[in-house]
Parts: sequence; structure tokens; C-alpha cells
Amino acid sequence: MIIAGPCAIESREQIIRIAKKLKEIGVDYLRGGAFKPRTNPKDFQGLGDEGIKYLIEAKEITGLPIITELMTIEQVRKYGDKIDIIQIGSRNMYNYELLKELSKQTTPVLLKRGFSATYKEWINASKYITESGNCKVILCERGVRSFEPETRNMLDLQAVPYIKNHTDLKIVVDPSHAAGNTYMIKPMSLASMAAGADGLMIEVHDRKEEALCDKNQALSIEELKDIIDSIK
Repeated sequence: MIIAGPCAIESREQIIRIAKKLKEIGVDYLRGGAFKPRTNPKDFQGLGDEGIKYLIEAKEITGLPIITELMTIEQVRKYGDKIDIIQIGSRNMYNYELLKELSKQTTPVLLKRGFSATYKEWINASKYITESGNCKVILCERGVRSFEPETRNMLDLQAVPYIKNHTDLKIVVDPSHAAGNTYMIKPMSLASMAAGADGLMIEVHDRKEEALCDKNQALSIEELKDIIDSIK
């Protein structure tokens, strides 16, 4: 499973343009952020409802299924049946009321690991969803906080065999948010697949110099194609 797309949906033209290019190189799911929980309140917060509309239109044009982060119970109720995978970000892994609402959905959920969550805390968070009715949960390792300032986070690939050994859940790896640097993403992607990951989630922007967020970790379309070819 290759999930790819820009950190944020910036315009209708941008997300449709990128979606068409990703379709051509064999990406399985289109990702794009409409609601962006940023650490700095002055950073770009996403287009919100307008962004969701553009993402759905990109799906209609290309046929690519879509994944995006939802942050509130109201957003889940409004859009849960309109997207193909609901992403729950690291900050909301501990939002148990939100996870309970997801258990009422039939849409698959991708649950990202919290910044400092242990494996067991992560698995227990998933149980708020699975044990109340929604068994379609995918875990996502996206790096944890460490003492090293040269990377955004520390990618914990030991999580992959642990999850495989202790649960029946699928696990994908997000090397983009772990590395924060484009040059690290290919080796970490290959290492993730070697560790047994079921897929990758990678940030891509075809005009990264124009990206409104996380441009330092965004790959070009050509760089993503190189990773896909290497995996094959």
C-alpha cells in the first residue's frame, strides 16, 4: 500500500494536478490535509471544508481512493462516509472520545502513534475503535520524540515486528514525518519494507518550493517513483 500526496491541500488545481501524476506512477491512495493541527498557530492550518471538497473531486477525476485527517467528532460525523480512510493524527491518539466515535463508523481508520506513546498505549488506543465495532484499523508508525535535533523524530522500525507479533493489525510507516529531510526518506522507506511494513505514507509535492508546509520533507513525483520502483 503506497499512500502519497501533499502535506496540505492548497488549492483545487494543486491537489488535482498532483493526484493525476500519482495515479500515473501507481500510487494506491491519495492523501492530503484539509484540517492541519499545527504546533505554531501562525502556520497554515489548512483549507478545512473547502479542502475536503477538492480532495473528493480529485478522487472523482482520478479514481484514487482518499485518506485525510479528521480532528473532531463533528468532522467524523460529517465526512466519515465520504472518504476512504480516516486518518487520526499523533496528537489525537489519546483523544478517547474521538476514538469511540470512530468505532461507530464503517470507514477504515489509520491511527498514527503518539509522539511518545509506548507500543501498549498505541495498541490500547486502537482497541477503543476495534472492540466497539470497527475492526478496520491500520496503525501508522511516524517516529517518536528523541534527544536528536537533526531529525524531526526518530523512526522506530522495531514497532513493525512488534505490532506484527502482538496484534492482527496492519501497519504502515510514515518516513516523511520521522525524518523531516528528503534525503532520508528513500533509505527509511526501504528499511520499513524490509522490516515487514504493509505500506508507506509519503509526502509528495510536485512544486515543493511553493509548498505551504513541510517542504523540507516533501519528495518530488520522480523521487517517489524511484522508491516505488526500488520496492518492486
